[in-house]
Amino acid sequence: MKKILIPTDFSNNAKQAAKVGAFLARQVGAKVVLLHVNTAVAYTPPLPDYSVPQAFDWEAYEENAKEALLALEKDLSQQADFAALSFEKRVEEGLLHQAIRQVVEEEGIDIVVMGTKGATGAVEFFIGSNTEKVIRTAPCPVLAVPENSGDFEVKSVLVPTTLRPDQVYVFEWLAEWQKYFSFTVSLLYLNDPLGLGKNKVIEEKAREMGKGAGLRNYRILIEGNTFNEEAAILEVAHEQHVDLIAMGTHQRKGLSHLLFGSLTEDMANHSDIPVLSIPLKK
Repeated sequence: MKKILIPTDFSNNAKQAAKVGAFLARQVGAKVVLLHVNTAVAYTPPLPDYSVPQAFDWEAYEENAKEALLALEKDLSQQADFAALSFEKRVEEGLLHQAIRQVVEEEGIDIVVMGTKGATGAVEFFIGSNTEKVIRTAPCPVLAVPENSGDFEVKSVLVPTTLRPDQVYVFEWLAEWQKYFSFTVSLLYLNDPLGLGKNKVIEEKAREMGKGAGLRNYRILIEGNTFNEEAAILEVAHEQHVDLIAMGTHQRKGLSHLLFGSLTEDMANHSDIPVLSIPLKK
């Protein structure tokens, strides 16, 4: 892991996420890219016959954003734990998820760390949160940090999994993280999607996949049929006092996303525990 992207709107939630991203960067020896996106540009109607109102000074906005990024870098660098970190700062324009994807591809970003406030009701159904859109479109893992989630101390990780072959990519990511963090992993198998039936068979399958991915210190938790998987995952997460929920995502788009949704996006949107979403290889 060489580069970590931290998008920020300079809110308290975003500043908390920046600390989490900086902590992660220190642990793995990565460079930090601080990004602010001027999303107002994306919602300005293209009217070539009319000028942009002078009340909004785009150049001034960019200069203010650069100064705010510099202040954020200074704030992080003055903390003893982050003094040795290397920072890069960027200001972009457009839709947040599109700008993030562009920067990820241009910079070779390994992971995005961002704060999330979630969305509910009609807004969630028709529009969704910014975090959801980033998870759905980013070509790399996304760590969503909820408001008031506290310090990022990874000692226990919950991994809801179907145990299908594509899930091994999630296991491999966590195995890589275990080189830097000493944490245990609980693999949560819900609703028996493979139809394995007996707990012994399920446990053997989980051990086989975990060993093949190089995962250490892991166990399997098996839950019966549940209609609300999101609620079941959060219940187990709180019962086990986990510090992180890690999930794979197929990044469904269009009609597929409308019909089937995304459990990973829903978790990142509603969880009070940080959620690491990992795109599954297609």
